[in-house]
Amino acid sequence: MPATPSGPAATGPAEPRPEPPPLTRSGYRAVFSHPEFRSVFAAHLLSSLGVVVCEIALSVLVYRLTGSPLLSALTFALGLLPYVVGGTLLSAVADRYPARRVLVVCDLLCAGCAAAMLVPGTPVAVLLALRCATAAIAPVFAGTRAGTLGDVLGEGDLFVLGRSLIRIVNQGAQLAGFAAGGLLLAAVTPGAVLAVTVGTFLGSALLLRLGTRPRPARTASTGALLGASLTGTRQLLSDRRIRALLLLTWLPPAFVVVPEALLVPYADLLGAGPAAAGLLMCAMPVGAITAETLAGTFLGPRTRTRLTFPMSIVCVLPSLGFATQPSLGWAATLLVLTGTGIAYNFGVDRWFMTAVPDALLGQAMTVMQAGRMTIMGLGMAAAGLAAEYAPLRAVMPAGGVVGVVAVGLVVREVRRNAVRATREVPA
Repeated sequence: MPATPSGPAATGPAEPRPEPPPLTRSGYRAVFSHPEFRSVFAAHLLSSLGVVVCEIALSVLVYRLTGSPLLSALTFALGLLPYVVGGTLLSAVADRYPARRVLVVCDLLCAGCAAAMLVPGTPVAVLLALRCATAAIAPVFAGTRAGTLGDVLGEGDLFVLGRSLIRIVNQGAQLAGFAAGGLLLAAVTPGAVLAVTVGTFLGSALLLRLGTRPRPARTASTGALLGASLTGTRQLLSDRRIRALLLLTWLPPAFVVVPEALLVPYADLLGAGPAAAGLLMCAMPVGAITAETLAGTFLGPRTRTRLTFPMSIVCVLPSLGFATQPSLGWAATLLVLTGTGIAYNFGVDRWFMTAVPDALLGQAMTVMQAGRMTIMGLGMAAAGLAAEYAPLRAVMPAGGVVGVVAVGLVVREVRRNAVRATREVPA
């Protein structure tokens, strides 16, 4: 088994995680050589597209029913805020029950929520509540899936590359989902688009049920779910190494979304219109997909690990360029550069997998995902609030300045808790 890369040490005793068979291929091809991962990947692709298309369709449906831009925008915000509820109060689900069962049930519950949105005459409040329910389920699903990747791919570089592919799907779903949702809404009603969403969740559940092996629960705990979730979360946050890695996962996205949240008013400031805003929104995912693909394909594990700290700073630096009020093209370039910083997750994923006890892996991944999405939502809200009282050319670079300082402090904390560096030798 490869040696642990430089970074934080493991925390507490933990049973060794399964290692995949010896590699006969390299990079992403080695990951896709595992049939179970192919099923997980395809299921995630379906469900991610379903989530994005559902957001668009529900937003349009709510606007048509109410004529309120606020309520329409709230459908997107409700896709982030309930993450903290599911990630805190339900996180123990990921380790308490068999992973395949949790994943399938989560997909079925999301399909049920989307189907309920199709009922004619459903009040807007109920539609928004159903959106909250799917958002609360999302971190449990994501954490359980991440733990499953550890079972399927082991804790080495294959796990890191598998997580990278999941992130690529997330970014690609934003591009393809918004485009597909827009085209569908131009041809059919929002209800018909929501029906497509139901189909994507059911398809994901079927793929996971038939394409993954049954595995026992990670822990045999039988106490109250809420108590176990809160206890496990406290245990994770009380460990300095794990806490520092969680912060390194959460903080860069919190500042990256500052310029992203203000792209519509920025395009209006340039006099470019909604089409330009849509172009700018595509720039960051393009940079992220490009960086993930190139790093995973052409860089070895040691090089990717060495880039962790620099890239975590790089992803918040381009925001400083908005101080000059760049033109549309330069603004898009800055956003693409911002997206490339996502490559810092390669090293963080490996360190986190090593630091977390096996019995808490699913819960740790759930807390990680919930924290990331929640803090991104708070970052967007803070950016919008600041823009109410200050010009955009001040607010957008200010996010970069604060981000560099905050991420730099977290990097120092991670370094402080790291053990003597060891170098990974790729298999």
